[in-house]
Parts: sequence; C-alpha cells; structure tokens
Amino acid sequence: MIDRSRRNCVDTVGIMTILQLLGRGWSNTTDRAWQWLYRNCRAMTQDSRLSFYDKYLTLTSQRRKPSPIRRLQPLVSLPGMISLGGGLPNPKLFPITSMSFGLKLPSGQESLITLSESELKEALQYSPTSGLPRLCQLLLDLQKREHGLPEGNSHTQQNSTALMVTVGSQDAFCKAIEMLIEPDGEDVVFLEDPTYSGALAFLQPYGAKLVPVPIDQDGLIPSQLQLALERELQQHPTTPGGHRRRVLYIIPTAQNPSGATLSQSRRREIYQLAQDYDLIILEDDPYWFLHPHRQQYQSFLSMDVDGRVLRFDSFSKVISSGLRMGVVTGPSPLVEKLNFHVQATNLHNSGISQAMLQKIFDVWGLDGLDTHCQQVADFYTQRRNVMIEAAHRHLIGLAEWSIPDAGMFLWIRIPGIVDTKTWIEETAAQSNILLVPGQSFRPGNQISHHVRASFSTASDEEMDLAMHRLAKLIRETRGHDSSKA
Repeated sequence: MIDRSRRNCVDTVGIMTILQLLGRGWSNTTDRAWQWLYRNCRAMTQDSRLSFYDKYLTLTSQRRKPSPIRRLQPLVSLPGMISLGGGLPNPKLFPITSMSFGLKLPSGQESLITLSESELKEALQYSPTSGLPRLCQLLLDLQKREHGLPEGNSHTQQNSTALMVTVGSQDAFCKAIEMLIEPDGEDVVFLEDPTYSGALAFLQPYGAKLVPVPIDQDGLIPSQLQLALERELQQHPTTPGGHRRRVLYIIPTAQNPSGATLSQSRRREIYQLAQDYDLIILEDDPYWFLHPHRQQYQSFLSMDVDGRVLRFDSFSKVISSGLRMGVVTGPSPLVEKLNFHVQATNLHNSGISQAMLQKIFDVWGLDGLDTHCQQVADFYTQRRNVMIEAAHRHLIGLAEWSIPDAGMFLWIRIPGIVDTKTWIEETAAQSNILLVPGQSFRPGNQISHHVRASFSTASDEEMDLAMHRLAKLIRETRGHDSSKA
C-alpha cells in the first residue's frame, strides 16, 4: 500500500516507468526507489506543488476544525449585516479612547502617530485569527518583495501561499511542531548542532526524535544532512502503509548561536535533499533583516516550488521585541491548520500590537521599512566589528572564532576548557563576565568547548573589558590546570 502522493506519481508517469525501474534493478518498492520515481514524476508534471498534506500532519492536527463562531466573523463586516451571533463585548464600554505613539522616521526625524477612531476600534476588539486584514495584505506585499513567493502553475486554494500573524516567531514554531510531529519518539526533527536554545526548550521535552546535523562557518553542511537522512532511513525504514514524519528545522541567516549564514549553494543543495527525502522545512529566519546583504540570498520560501516550506519571520529585532509580532508564511493547507490551532488556544495576536505595526507600515511604506532595516543591519555590523577588534586584542592564541556576516552573536571556541557550562557557572560569574555556555545550544545537551557572546547592547568599553576578563580567566584556568597536572 502506498500513500496518495506516490499513487499520484504512478498515475502520472504510468506503468511503463515502473517497468523501467524494475529493469534498472529496482526489485522492491524501497523508499529510495520511490524517491527516484517521485523526483522524475515531478519533472514531468505541470504543477509540482504538493497536493495532499494529511500524511505530514499529526492525528491531532488532522482532527482540527475551524471554530464555528470564528468562521462566521468575516460575515460581520458585510454591508447591512446585523450580527446577533458572536459574543463581542460592546466597544462603548472600553475605557481606552485614543492612542498615539512617537515614531522615528528613516530620515531620523520623529513623528507623532495617532490611530484613527476606526483603527482603534478594530484594534481593541476581537479580530480574525490570521491577523488584521489590511495588515495581512501589507505583510503579503512585503513577502512578495522579499522572497518572490513562487506562484506555481495553479491559483487554487490548495496550491496558494498564505500567511498569518503569530505571537512572535516562537509561537508559530511550537505550533508547527505540534502540527507536524507526533510526540512519540518516532517522528524525526533534523536540526543544526548547535541550534537555538529556545527551540530546544520546546523540542527536548516534547518527545520528538532529534537528529543533530553539524554546521561550520557557512551553516549546515549538506553532505552531513544527507548522511543523517540515509542513516535514519536505514535504521528506521518506512513500513508499507506507514509514514515516519520528518522535518528539518533550520536558521539560515546569522544563525543563533554560531552567527553563520547559509551559503546560496548550500541552500539549493538542502532544498534538493528536502525534495529527495520528502522533508518539510521549518525556516526560522528572525535575523533575515539584520543581514546587510540579504538580497544576495534566496530564502527557502523563495525557492519552494513544492509547497514544503513554512517560514517564520519576526519583527522583534527590527521593530520591537515587546510587541510580539511574528509571521508564518507557507502552503495554505498548513497555514490553515495552524490557524485552527490558534483559534483553539490564544484566538489571535494582540490587536494593539498589530495596529501599531500596520500604522508603521502606513507611515514608512515598504521602502521606508527597507531603509530602517538597512540602518539596523549597519548598526549591528558596527557592533560586531567592535567585538571582533576586542577579541583580537585579548584572545588571540587563547580562543578561536569565525567572523559572522550578520546577527548579534560571536561563537567562541575555547580549547582546553572541555565543559564551559561548569566553568561559566562556577568560575566566570565570579569574574563579572556573563556568557552563554555552548551546551545550552546542543540538541543532545552534550558538554561543549564553546561560549556565545552577544554584542547587541554592550558598549565599546564593556566589550573590551569583557574580552580582557575572559582572556585573564582562560589563562588563570589553564595555569591552575597545569599546576594540578
């Protein structure tokens, strides 16, 4: 018994192709044979996008349905509609009567921005789960500008790209994992080693099988990913009629904690592997706007001809982390399931936060947003340069690092100190220097030679003093270890 997508391939390519496969030595329907068939089938069909997503969804996600009340909400705004349906509170009783905030313009000037009466009314009331309608359109325009959003060959709902506003990108990531991975230790999440500690905080107790993939200064190594995929396939082959869900979680730009930006060639290789091994890619890219040359890179979303990428964006680094504004973009069937999940949990993101971001877009426009993001990227590049200079002054010969293209972090390896977690907690804190130990970013919680140093908020003087203290501490630790030996 084969799944729907494979059955469609058989229908499309025809029996002759299967006979050709058998003639080439494919004597049984192994996963690898089906991957070959699926890849060749895709090239021969007009529309390559996935059309059947149930096999990727957990049982809980498959059972999710739209809220019967929330699905009526779009009808409320129709002209002449008298609504006796929803339990909306009467807005006349809201005590907030006006809202204004100061906004820096890309020119450097400041302007006082005031929400109109209708904007404030919309912000204070329950709103669509996907986000304020006009804001969603502005965000869609932004995604088209940044990533092109492949149109595919069909404009049906099944083959379109959708987005929704989330409570930061972390909220979208957690709900996506719950949508795609059963917490039974069978479904697999491939992820970078090291990776974002916030993602691990959710994944490690969740119950998924985590398969770490090594990275270097250019990001995740495709050959290592293929080895991990092959090893997993050999150890746990898919049984007839069954399906092991497999997801790749990746931070392609200014990766946290390493600062590595995935090269363009590697992005293409990794997407090809996702096609060959039928992976859903969770593209977590909160530092995208912090890269000073982001236009030189293709996101996985921009190259997604199949509909197998969910992209998470965040405005925390460029607008405000306190607004908790994130966006998830991807295939409509998957975004719809995320929407149903939010309907059953937090209903929607803060209307005030959405209204503020919408107003910022109105005042700046996409060109103004781009100018602001470039200014932010330039600022962090200057901060990085100060950190690198301080590291060169104090740590040459004591530690190793690669210079990140963008982001907020310097990933430092300290040879001779095997367990930086114990070292930081018991020794470094007494010297008034705070770093994050590398173990915090290891999927398997292994000890690490590394520490992560942030250059986002410290002053020039503080960074120099911190590197001086770190160098002194390394020397003292090595001297102490040598005397013990």
